[in-house]
Amino acid sequence: MNPPFNLDSFDLKGYLNERAKLVEEWLEANLPTPVGPHAPLIEAMRYSALSGGKRIRPILLMAAVDAVGGNGPQYIAAASAIECIHTYSLIHDDLPAMDDDDLRRGKPTCHKVFGEAMAVLAGDGLLNFAFEILSRTHLYPGVSDRIVLEVIRVIGEASGINGMVGGQAADVLMEGKEVDEKTLNFIHTHKTGALIRASLRSGALLGGGMGEKVEALTQFGYFLGLLFQIKDDLLDIEGDEKVVGKRLGKDAKMKKATYPSIYGIEATKEKAKSLLEQSLNLLSDFGKEADPLRAIAQYVVNRTR
Repeated sequence: MNPPFNLDSFDLKGYLNERAKLVEEWLEANLPTPVGPHAPLIEAMRYSALSGGKRIRPILLMAAVDAVGGNGPQYIAAASAIECIHTYSLIHDDLPAMDDDDLRRGKPTCHKVFGEAMAVLAGDGLLNFAFEILSRTHLYPGVSDRIVLEVIRVIGEASGINGMVGGQAADVLMEGKEVDEKTLNFIHTHKTGALIRASLRSGALLGGGMGEKVEALTQFGYFLGLLFQIKDDLLDIEGDEKVVGKRLGKDAKMKKATYPSIYGIEATKEKAKSLLEQSLNLLSDFGKEADPLRAIAQYVVNRTR
């Protein structure tokens, strides 16, 4: 058993900035160049992928590699592919047919700048570019083809109907309807949680993790995904639009199911505390290599954007 983690002893801001910079630099250098008849499409892809953001999912992948004794930045390509998938989902979420948002990360959304058709295609382009990158086995030295294939499967499942897309569909279908806890958990664990969970599992596999440690990091991802969505629900009610960088209050306006709408704000905050404790307990058999994950879990609960 390792000693309790002290958040004050870890420079989380510096860590997040350093790892996010790695993602920014990789995307800047490797996203397609906007030339040719389809240049506006590529401009739309680059606009959205390079518009900032927390880069939590790619950072989690690298942190999971570190936690099992590997070198996280060595897998920056896989981490950046995850960010491309996340960005595609945001582009599509913001469309008028979905959440109809005008702002994302404090900037006009993709469809506001490039039009709805290019926004749809930009999301499609980023999703497919991600799997093109994930399948380039030469980017993962020392990792067997079997593990690369498993990582592709894990991320593909988390992105599709059994993950993010399925959760988004349930979220849309349940608007304005009475939703029980089981359905709400399905939405949260699929729409937001699936890709977070896949980021951690993929990192653990790429880093050479085995057995119980891979499963512990996967379960940690499950709790972290729930935490992330619950905090989003709370920010939509209590957040500052200037800090969050997008329009707030839309969950209530669209009559979406959220933890606060079912349980109330205080009970939701207590749920977040419980999930944080459970997630940290899953890391009890890991050493200091997992400190970034411990710090990120606490950051997710306390974040303001």
